[in-house]
This record gives sequence, structure tokens and C-alpha cells, in this order.
Amino acid sequence: MKYLLQASTAAQDPNSSYWYFPIGLQLIFALVLVGGIMALTHILGPKRKTADKLATFESGIESIGNARQPMAIKYFLVAILFVLFDVEVIFFYPYAINFKTLGWNGFYAVLMFVGFFIAGFTYIIKKGALKWED
Repeated sequence: MKYLLQASTAAQDPNSSYWYFPIGLQLIFALVLVGGIMALTHILGPKRKTADKLATFESGIESIGNARQPMAIKYFLVAILFVLFDVEVIFFYPYAINFKTLGWNGFYAVLMFVGFFIAGFTYIIKKGALKWED
């Protein structure tokens, strides 16, 4: 009876580890399942390495020359800048949902947020990060 009372008091405390047990159990189950499936595919899968499997293949077109030529860093820079400004747009969504409840303080915070990104964008333009000519 004493154990049941202790369990019920632990269940009432929202910060108790009692509430995290199902999450931990699910995490352990998922890790064991993924690890088991990966081990099974490694054990049961074919292990034949032929020249055809090691050759480069792109949309059915035979490659001519070395396929591993260096790519210009500009492509990666543009991709990183795209992700950066895409994340900025993602942060606008919660503001658009709650702009009435946030009031003027929320508006000033978003204005400052946009100001930082505009300052960063002008810095990128001034440094010439988006110029393709070298």
C-alpha cells in the first residue's frame, strides 16, 4: 500500500521522471529496431563488388573524363544564404499568427529581427558574395 501511495504522488508531480519513462522506452525501442534492421541488411545483403557497381552513373549517361572535378564555392555560398533567409521566413510564421496578441512590443522585436537580416544582406552585397564574375 505504501508503494502505491508513493507511485501516485510521483504521478502527480509533472517534473517527475515517471512521465519520461514512456518516452525513454520508445526511444530505446526505436534505436534497437533501427540497429537491428541495419544489422540484418548488412548480414543478409549481397556482398559482390563489380566494376559496374563502382562506375559512376548519372541518369543513364556515360560519364566522360573525371567526374570528381571541384565545384565552385559560389554554389555552396548561395545555398547557405538561401537556407539563412529561408529560416528568416520561417520565423515570420509564428509572428503572423500571433501579431494581435504581441502588440507593439512584438512589432518592434520583429522590426529589429528584420533589421538585422537587412544589415546582413547589405553586408553580403557589399562583400560581393553574390557576384558570379571572378
